Amino acid sequence: MSVPGPWYLVLAACLFGIGAAGLLVRRNILVMYMCIELMLNAVNLTFVTFSRMLNDVGGQDAVFFVLVVAAAEVVVGLGIIVAIYRRRSGATADDISSLKG
Repeated sequence: MSVPGPWYLVLAACLFGIGAAGLLVRRNILVMYMCIELMLNAVNLTFVTFSRMLNDVGGQDAVFFVLVVAAAEVVVGLGIIVAIYRRRSGATADDISSLKG
């Protein structure tokens, strides 16, 4: 049983929409971070779907580079988030200005 390509694209659009809405609505830094990761995974799903539909490996190459960027984001982003949470336990996105030194 094979799932048609447009179903994957609809799923990716829904995931991206949920991530974008969560990023715009929530103020908790960790939730915003997870929403960005959800949006990146939606883009990866789109790349893989088009790669499969067009029988081209270029989409899978793009997914590899997006995963590399996501890994770098995890290293830098979580470091900043941990630094913020060490200063204030209930930190929000507005507290980033406290890191100015």
